[in-house]
Amino acid sequence: MTNSELLEIANEYGTPTYVYDASITIEQYNKLHNAFSPLDVKLHYALKALNNVNILRILKKEGAGLDAVSVQEIMLGLRAGFEPHDIMYTPNCVSFDEIREAVELGVYINIDNLNMLEKFGNEYGNSVPCCIRINPHIMAGGNSNISVGHIDSKFGISIHQLRHIVRLSEHFDMNIIGLHMHTGSDIIDADVFLRGASLLYEAAQEFRDLKFLDFGSGFKVGYKEGDIVTDIETIGKKIAESFQEFCKRYGRDLELWFEPGKYIVSECGKLLVKTNVVKQTTSTVFVGVNSGQNHLLRPMFYNAYHEIENISNPNGEKRLYSIVGNICESDTFGYDRLLAEVRENDILAIHNAGAYGFTMSNQYNARLRPAEVMWFNGKAHLIRKRETLEDLYRNEVEIPELV
Repeated sequence: MTNSELLEIANEYGTPTYVYDASITIEQYNKLHNAFSPLDVKLHYALKALNNVNILRILKKEGAGLDAVSVQEIMLGLRAGFEPHDIMYTPNCVSFDEIREAVELGVYINIDNLNMLEKFGNEYGNSVPCCIRINPHIMAGGNSNISVGHIDSKFGISIHQLRHIVRLSEHFDMNIIGLHMHTGSDIIDADVFLRGASLLYEAAQEFRDLKFLDFGSGFKVGYKEGDIVTDIETIGKKIAESFQEFCKRYGRDLELWFEPGKYIVSECGKLLVKTNVVKQTTSTVFVGVNSGQNHLLRPMFYNAYHEIENISNPNGEKRLYSIVGNICESDTFGYDRLLAEVRENDILAIHNAGAYGFTMSNQYNARLRPAEVMWFNGKAHLIRKRETLEDLYRNEVEIPELV
């Protein structure tokens, strides 16, 4: 999409608005899928990153499966046309009732808790296949909030409890068809994957009826010029080679699965915002826009960097600004950024906003969530309406005596 096309979208649909370029999503999916050649890897897209039905349907056409972390996400996947056997359900800290719901829906079940594993075995025996999420105790990821495979993580069953897993599976004659591992996000070192892989390969020898091994994801994308990103071709080649060697030792070929989210959709998305004010203080020039952390939480929650561009005045003189939102918090998209001169009503584009943008948005300060637009086949399509005031109080129930 060109800046002029983005400005047309802002003019037609208003701001703030999320815009997704479908061609980039498709390109990223295929780049990742092809990196593990000659293996035909199964990519289960992590729909927590971006779950609009149109994104899901595009990925379904490309051959993706889904990684869901709640029953509600399962339902979104089914609505988008995915078959139950294309969906992996990987919850944590849920009630067993939710696991029962997922079993009824017919999706793959991934269990990350010894207590749940025992309940599952006791209730289903070998009648329902399941996968087990192993915590490899590997510290990886670009932020502590997205490092999920270390010893203090709530996710997964410790690799040191493997003997207990085996005893439970044997006692209940469970049908264990997969082992799963996810260490964290923003991983750039192949050795991190290979260290975890070696643990998973060793654990797999305890389960002779496996169908697949699932290495999660965590591939890093670039957020600014000069960022170190995952060399997916190099990592893909190393993982493919190690997996083929493992399959020889195991005695037969298994499927290799991954669960990419951010890698697939981050770069396809931009958040378009309008400048409300340019405010000079004694030390800083603030650009105040009509959005905030309620629409894009990542800068505040993860200290994430997102490139910001003035698409209304791209050739203006470069000046130093801090770009802030309209939320009643210290609500900053970027500190001390060189932008082409910003004026009131200029449209700014916040880049790499496709992943964990809209899905983490909220209604704080009674602000409305933005619209979503997809650029598809050379044309802009509205794929989610902007919220209205009625959406804020739709589910409220008034006490008659207070009316």
